[in-house]
Amino acid sequence: MYNQGAVEGAANTELGSRIFVYEVVGLRQNEETDKTNYPIRKSGSVFIRVPYNRMNQEMRRITRLGGKIVSIQPASALEQLNGRASYNNGGIANNEGNGKATPANTKAESSAEEQLKNKDKKGNTMTQAKAKKGAHADVPVNIYRPNAPFVGKCISNEPLVKEGGIGIVQHLKFDLSGGDLKYIEGQSIGIIPPGLDKNGKPEKLRLYSIASTRHGDDVDDKTVSLCVRQLEYKHPETNETVYGVCSTHLCFLKPGDEVKITGPVGKEMLLPDDPDAKVIMMATGTGIAPMRAYLWRMFKDAERAANPEYQFKGFSWLIFGVPTTPNLLYKEELEEIQQKYPDNFRLTCAISREQKNPQGGRMYIQDRVAEHADELWKLIKEEKTHTYICGLRGMEGGIDEALTNAAAKEGITWSDYQKELKKAGRWHVETY
Repeated sequence: MYNQGAVEGAANTELGSRIFVYEVVGLRQNEETDKTNYPIRKSGSVFIRVPYNRMNQEMRRITRLGGKIVSIQPASALEQLNGRASYNNGGIANNEGNGKATPANTKAESSAEEQLKNKDKKGNTMTQAKAKKGAHADVPVNIYRPNAPFVGKCISNEPLVKEGGIGIVQHLKFDLSGGDLKYIEGQSIGIIPPGLDKNGKPEKLRLYSIASTRHGDDVDDKTVSLCVRQLEYKHPETNETVYGVCSTHLCFLKPGDEVKITGPVGKEMLLPDDPDAKVIMMATGTGIAPMRAYLWRMFKDAERAANPEYQFKGFSWLIFGVPTTPNLLYKEELEEIQQKYPDNFRLTCAISREQKNPQGGRMYIQDRVAEHADELWKLIKEEKTHTYICGLRGMEGGIDEALTNAAAKEGITWSDYQKELKKAGRWHVETY
């Protein structure tokens, strides 16, 4: 899973001084936002170019969609935006081969891991709640840094979207043999695309959630897998189709192609060691990546054989939001687990362009949460329950609203209860 962080393809025009850039946060997923991909994104915000004579009109439209304008800048400021560090910009890579981990006191310390931890009030590209201090001290991080990445090879690159679906989403598997890269479920790795950016500097890394278990898809400790969607949007001025640099690079890799990998990073989205835990997973699109890793660790026969100390006996529930049925990523895998472990795994889908919510609108993940709010609330209150949210940030508001209503029936304030869950390390969020 990945969210494009860099402003790409923004052109300067003679009217640049009369064009302004709105940085907007909080746009909820709804029928209006589902119709379009916002053209320019960075740090989890939406950046919208607006002509001077349409500024008031655009402000009203953003307000109707639940958004909040956090800054307004002249279009010329786009160049400065391109230079900001973001979650997926862990540093500039050189063109060397495999390197050893950079000492922690070098400039690389301003790494993707640190950016991931520091929660920006405006929202990071992939916001993660902070892990408890001192927790997971033995988890591997930054084995390979941006100035000395591991150069792996693509083993396979398989399409995940079936015929009639929307967009391009690929499952990629990379060879890690010959290196020291180790990771665990819930972490991310960085990918450095080849070439230079529009400023003539080496491309910066982008972070992607790992879609495989620590043993890899082949359960041989030699691979890592990603679930990548090709970023595609319309340029706001020329209306030309623009494709994400790194996502396009990955989606069209061929077996044998080399790829620069950094990391791993992340400690917030890790599974509990308790095999009796109850796990609620809410994902949209490629937010399924870490959930797939969890489910493989819990239920795959080869994984269970490789982990005699961890034999999952608890309960997991995945609520998965996609636009169409062909976009149900890993559909066969999910259905196989559901059939084999009906008492331990539950799958609930929200297919926005095919299903209707009770109000007659499109069915989004937050509508499914509202539908099952009382049941989810009962589960969340159990001490062994962990909740994981990964995907579009727009779903968070609806999830909170549904659980607010369920908690209120017992006289409990959801926002306060949620804070306690976070302190206890039982509420895990990675959204963009």
